[in-house]
Amino acid sequence: MNADWNIMSKYEYDKVVDTLRENIVRLSFIKVKDGQIRNMRATLDSRFIPEDKRPTTTLEPNEKKETVRVYDLDVEGWRSFRVNSLQTFESI
Repeated sequence: MNADWNIMSKYEYDKVVDTLRENIVRLSFIKVKDGQIRNMRATLDSRFIPEDKRPTTTLEPNEKKETVRVYDLDVEGWRSFRVNSLQTFESI
């Protein structure tokens, strides 16, 4: 599945999460903290997340559908971004 979107909305939150669950995604977003653009390769697919980094509990669903928590493959850690700050989103 190849997905390209510019500037996500709440409506597309589920599509973003579903794509991340099945793929590695190259994405960029504007950081809330300082307005800089952040690039990452991210996933929610457990095949690409080291066993010791996988969540041990189930988190409550994000009811507001604003923020997505992902595993950043480049820094090997968990990061989050706001869906409405996405600039690019492409499965690789």
